Amino acid sequence: MVCGACHPPSAHRALSAAPEVGVLLPCNVTVSIEEGRTVVRAMNPTAVLGIVGRPELQSVGEDVTAALHRVLEACQA
Repeated sequence: MVCGACHPPSAHRALSAAPEVGVLLPCNVTVSIEEGRTVVRAMNPTAVLGIVGRPELQSVGEDVTAALHRVLEACQA
C-alpha cells in the first residue's frame, strides 16, 4: 500500500525556495506485510531535497525527516 503523507506547509516552504523541487517532494509512505510483520517505509526527505543543491532546502528536509521519524517511532510503540 502506498499512502500520501504530504505536509502542505512544508511543501509550500520547499516550493517557495525552489519551484523545481516539486517533482521530488517526499510524500509517499509504503506499508506492507512481510513475514507476518507490518513494515512502514518512507524516504529520507533531507537526502532527496539535497539533490537540488539549494541550501535553503536543508532546513525543510530536516524538519520533514524529523516529523517522519516521530510518526514511524509512534507506529512502533
